[in-house]
Amino acid sequence: MIVLGIDIGGSATKGALVDTETGQLVSERIRHKADKSKKPKEIVQHIRNIARELNYTGIIGAGFPGIVKNGVIGTSVNLHKDWVGANLAKMIQDETGSRAYILNDADAAGTGEFRFGTEEAQKAHAIMFITLGTGIGTAIFVEGKLLQNTELGHMSLGKYTVEEHASAAIKTREKLTWKQWALRFDEGLRAYEFLLSPDLFILGGGISSRFEKYAQYFTIKTKVIPAKLENLAGIIGAAVAAQEKLG
Repeated sequence: MIVLGIDIGGSATKGALVDTETGQLVSERIRHKADKSKKPKEIVQHIRNIARELNYTGIIGAGFPGIVKNGVIGTSVNLHKDWVGANLAKMIQDETGSRAYILNDADAAGTGEFRFGTEEAQKAHAIMFITLGTGIGTAIFVEGKLLQNTELGHMSLGKYTVEEHASAAIKTREKLTWKQWALRFDEGLRAYEFLLSPDLFILGGGISSRFEKYAQYFTIKTKVIPAKLENLAGIIGAAVAAQEKLG
């Protein structure tokens, strides 16, 4: 089954056609630049344009960086405030004519990685998947079951949230070295380890491809590995989720 997967992020909206049986992209990945000024209608138009460019008319899966329930956006920390309360599933259907399934972006990426990434993910009892980008997203799987909308990137670490203290965007903005950034992020990992006791942490997002630059600075006992799918996991997971829910 070929499904269009969409990854809505703080810097871009990306999409590609995915073979949901193999987890492989079967088209080019199309990227439309975005930022916090883009209102929901503009992003939905980007999604329509991606579908048109790929000559696609089937169901659509989309990951959004915030809480999502029944296709409706509940929070929007890193995108326009008008997203809160927007029924993204309906907006996509109205714009494209295609039924859409929406889930949290980290949940989408975690789904993709759990299904098609490292074998260690499928063997572990409890996994915490963490996306590192404009913000920090989290997805928790217990015996293969996803607990949706955990959003633990917004958990407080004293004065700041984990996201405010150690996202990939913060590393760039504050010009932190890999060691400086990793020691900050390690504070978040220690808190997650203490509270949740996962068997495995998986790090996703573009920064996961540089894992060897910072992994040595983590001090937790739980194993930490980079996502095999890197920043394609969100597109793949969104397509898989749509196929399971709507296919």
